[in-house]
Amino acid sequence: MRLSDLQAKIIINVNNGKQLGNLVDAEINNEGNIIYFVVMSRKFFRRFLNREGEITVTFKQIVKIGEDVILVDL
Repeated sequence: MRLSDLQAKIIINVNNGKQLGNLVDAEINNEGNIIYFVVMSRKFFRRFLNREGEITVTFKQIVKIGEDVILVDL
């Protein structure tokens, strides 16, 4: 699966059912491993330089990756 495939999916928190936004970026270390994904809240999505609406999600927090959504435990 490519990062662009993940960016098309909606991120949902399984604890409260709220839609968090969309995956917009990934932090990668020097070895090429993904440290975390960056999710941008939909209401702040249009503010490109504003980091206020950013949420980071690690692999351990991902519960399930489906066809249309990614479920996370935050």
